[in-house]
This record gives sequence, C-alpha cells and structure tokens, in this order.
Amino acid sequence: MPARKSNSGRKPSARRMLASELARLREESGKSLAELADETTYDRAYLHKLEKGERIGSPEAIRALDGVYDTGNHLSLLWELAKEDAIADKYKRFMELEKEATDRYQYVVSTVPGLLQTKEYAREVLQAAQPRSDDEVEELVAARLARQTWLCREDLPPYRAILDEGALSRTPKASKAWEGQLSYLLEMAVLPNITIQVLPFSAGLHGLIGTSLSLLWLPDGTSVAYTENAFSGDLIEDPDLVGRLRLAYDLVRDEALSPRDSAEFIRQITEDSSRCNPPE
Repeated sequence: MPARKSNSGRKPSARRMLASELARLREESGKSLAELADETTYDRAYLHKLEKGERIGSPEAIRALDGVYDTGNHLSLLWELAKEDAIADKYKRFMELEKEATDRYQYVVSTVPGLLQTKEYAREVLQAAQPRSDDEVEELVAARLARQTWLCREDLPPYRAILDEGALSRTPKASKAWEGQLSYLLEMAVLPNITIQVLPFSAGLHGLIGTSLSLLWLPDGTSVAYTENAFSGDLIEDPDLVGRLRLAYDLVRDEALSPRDSAEFIRQITEDSSRCNPPE
C-alpha cells in the first residue's frame, strides 16, 4: 500500500487556517449546518464552502459567525489575513509593499482606482471582468474595499490619483451607482492627504497611454512601480526603470487639470448624468 502523501511541507495559509477554525468551531458546538444557517441567516451551502476553504466569505458573514460562536473578533482577525488569498498571487508582493508605503501615486486609464471605488461601482467592475458567482464577487468587493483603510491611517499617507478622462467616460450600467461614485470622488478630493486630477483627452498623446501605473514610496526612501492592463500586471523594482516611470508620471501630471479644475470637471459630469437620468 503506497504511503499517504503528507501536507506538512505546504506553506501555512491564512485561508486554510480560517476554514479549519470554522470547521472546528462548528464540530465543537455540535451544530448542524442547517442550525448554523438559521442562526446566521446565511445559506448552509455557503457556510459549507467557508469550512472547505472554497470561499473566504464576506466580513459580515464572518462577524455573524464570531457572534454565534462567541469568539469575539477572532474569526474576523483571521479573515483580515485570509482576504489577500482572494486576490491572484501575482499581486501579493505588491500588496505587501502597499501596506508599508508612505506615499502612493496612481494613473488609471479606464476605471476609477480601487482605493476610491464605492461598493456598487466595485461590484459592477468585478462582475464585468469575468463570469463569477455572486458569492465570489462579494468576496472580491470586500477585499478591495478593505484595502482602502490605507488611506485612513493615522499618519494620513499622501495619495495622488490621476484619472484619464476615459475612466470618467465609461460609466456603469446603473446610473445611481455612477452618480454615487462621482459624488464619492468629490468627497474624497477634499481630504487633506488625497489629491485627484483628471487628464482630459485634449492633453493628447503621452508616455503612459494604455498603461495604468502605481508608484509606491517606501520607508527606506526607495520606490517601486506596478503597471497593469486588463489581463496582467508587473511589479517593477529596478531603480532605473522605476525612475523612467516616475518621469512619465510627472509629465502626465503636468498635463492634467489642476485639483480644483478636476473637481469642477467631475462635478460637471455629475450634473450631466443627473440630467440624463432624472429621478423617477
């Protein structure tokens, strides 16, 4: 009889730890999935997927389970660690550096950047990316919104976002979601650590056409860049190439509207959207 393969060499995963803990807690409680579903109001098939590690769940579902098992915020803390597993491995290194960053600059081509997205807008963006179940979409939305806490750190890290006009021209199907997103941009733009600019089509050709770019400044004084399109992304740590991308960003920033004019530009789009979609 062949020896059973061991999983001892597998790297520990917060996602597996969360699933194992959920299964352990239910077994110790003696509850059935049906009973747990009644107490949390979440479908038992969904709860079963959480215990198998096929889903990490929404923060609301995990809080409900913390309540049922009387575990304080133990499961919620595990979820905070596991949420990164909901995002492809190619972003992991970037996300680790993102947490450490003291400053972040972005240029986005076709969508509002994730750090400034509302839940409704993020949901439609993620649904449009590829066919997914509702549960998968909600998990990805929760993970994306959780990353926005970077903006609210006590040290108020500087964040500058340059939105190509194309990002403000491609609207979601739900008009209310779009109006909410535009209003949210205006709210965020007045915060002391956030600068939002718009690069109008009239700025013409430039060195970042077709490429979204994120620049992170790290505590040791170095910087890294992350470029992406719809299907791939690259983390760039080579100082020379990062320097070239920083220069390209600076040139785009010089062509963008001022923060004040950018706010007026967004406000005008909001008014136009309201006229085109009058309340029922």
